[in-house]
Amino acid sequence: MPYFTIGHRLPRSLSAPLFGDRCRWGLNIDYNDPMWREWEKTYLAFYESTQKVSIGDKVNHAGYQIMGDVKLAGKKVQEIGPGDIRHLPYWPEPPQEYVIADIQQTMLDRSAEILQKRNIPHRMVLLNREESALPFANEEFDAVVSFYSFEHIYPLAPFIAEINRVLNNKGFLIGAMPAEGGLGWGGGRLLTSRCWLKKNTGIDPDKLICWEHPNFADHILQTLDRYFTRKALHFWPFGLPLIDINLVIKFIYKKQHQA
Repeated sequence: MPYFTIGHRLPRSLSAPLFGDRCRWGLNIDYNDPMWREWEKTYLAFYESTQKVSIGDKVNHAGYQIMGDVKLAGKKVQEIGPGDIRHLPYWPEPPQEYVIADIQQTMLDRSAEILQKRNIPHRMVLLNREESALPFANEEFDAVVSFYSFEHIYPLAPFIAEINRVLNNKGFLIGAMPAEGGLGWGGGRLLTSRCWLKKNTGIDPDKLICWEHPNFADHILQTLDRYFTRKALHFWPFGLPLIDINLVIKFIYKKQHQA
């Protein structure tokens, strides 16, 4: 299935306010950059103010709903960067074990507390940001969950290859991503996230967007198609498989059978 977006292919003068000035700032995070340090102190307030209220909350939940399409009972499931596990209300049933992984212990503790309250068996794994390999055995999991994370990870392909490795032969990958790089997503950012950053921080959105969202949706989908077999792909809110007019892309991928 071909994927194409007009948005991030616009001339630089038009695309930079929507998707960051990638020609100037590149895609690799400079962790010593003062702007990035400010972002690390600010991002939780940003997400609370923009992603958990009003239209941001509605958009995110449009993706979470796909969890109702899979059976988790008896399965060992893994998620990287689970946060508040806001998709949990859509689970049809709890899994046998839910393994959560993150680069921040405070976030793992937050996730674990939510699982504990629901009596869901779980295990925490603290990741090293400097290591690309996941600390899990080959074919260890029946399912991997990923919501709004693939747009952040650079380079993407080695990480997707690791997900493929840790899934067993009947395993599946389920989640959602923003329609990043599309006109709808860029336009929405112009009216929401950029305004919040300008009002509440000294962060340059043109730089932050490049480092926070290095991957466009068309590239993510092409990478997933290389490693997995697509089982379901849904575009929200309009349903048509066009990145530019939608805001969220929900997916279920199956591990490809090995010869």
